[in-house]
Amino acid sequence: MSLQADFDRVAGDVRKLKAKPKDEELKEIYGLYKQSVVGDVNIECPGPLDLKGQAKWQAWSTHKGLSKEDAMRAYISKARELIEKYGI
Repeated sequence: MSLQADFDRVAGDVRKLKAKPKDEELKEIYGLYKQSVVGDVNIECPGPLDLKGQAKWQAWSTHKGLSKEDAMRAYISKARELIEKYGI
């Protein structure tokens, strides 16, 4: 199976988790997903009143410089951990 196909499959599976992951796990998976799909963060950090936007921006920014392929591999690994932990 290709990397892209594996990524697409686990990305769909992660949306079906039986329980909501912890905030830190959600931020990690979000940041890796954005790095995989978009690449380096390409937007300004949201203002101080947008706490959720800031958290998402920070999670994405953490992976700046990681190649698309490496981000996909890391995402797949983290997604599999969450699937194992929470079930689908």
